[in-house]
Amino acid sequence: MSTDTLPPLRDVIAKYDLAAKKSLGQHFLLDLNLTGRVARAAGDLTKCTVIEIGPGPGGLTRALLAEGAKKVIAIERDQRPIAALNEIAAAYPGRLEIIEGDALEINPASLCNGPRKIVANLPYNISTQLVLNWLENITDYERLTLMFQKEVADRLAAQPRSKEYGRLSVLTQWLCDVRTNFNIKPSAFTPPPKVMSTVASLVPHEKPLVEVEQAKLERVTQAAFGQRRKMLRASLKTLGVNGEELAKKAGIEPTKRAEELSVQDFCALVQALD
Repeated sequence: MSTDTLPPLRDVIAKYDLAAKKSLGQHFLLDLNLTGRVARAAGDLTKCTVIEIGPGPGGLTRALLAEGAKKVIAIERDQRPIAALNEIAAAYPGRLEIIEGDALEINPASLCNGPRKIVANLPYNISTQLVLNWLENITDYERLTLMFQKEVADRLAAQPRSKEYGRLSVLTQWLCDVRTNFNIKPSAFTPPPKVMSTVASLVPHEKPLVEVEQAKLERVTQAAFGQRRKMLRASLKTLGVNGEELAKKAGIEPTKRAEELSVQDFCALVQALD
């Protein structure tokens, strides 16, 4: 049984009364051409388990299965779409597992063994926190292919000296190669969000760019970007040290600002702090 025999997504939404909930950050992508494009951006799915967050009525779920995903594990907090997702599971016997739960409280890697990928149209209100959670064990995944608000994707991929560059950029690029794939207009969603969306890929490095402790890198970036308009000699004082001496010890001009530093520079600050 293929996706051709499944009802149109708009019919599914009407049948199960699946109006998107603003409180859950839901915006459903119903265009099967676009969901297929998202699934293909994740690369070869035939030899891995794909974990999807917030499948809703199952548009992307169908695309992942149609593109040959060995298995899809869909994590859904909202109980309303479960019956609709069960219809998809019946159409693809043994290939779709549905887990009712909050993705913020679940470690996706614990759900399966072997190669894993995460592919998801993330709920906008928790997307950043989900990424930060997954970074803690990022080498558990081959690739993350995620849809964000464009501004969040831009921050993930931002380079130094740009207004988008910040803590999220540093922490993510320290562990991953980040690439923005394509944008999706608001009109493609139901209901339309107020902003453009972007599909981005995060491919984990075999090891971090520099071996430092993640918690310490988080502290240093928080201090530096928490007062991003100030020079390092001032902003780094919140670490309880002499900011000027710390910057000099790391080989960085104390008069620089956080947005001017590379990921490697931030790691040098952590090493100097140690």
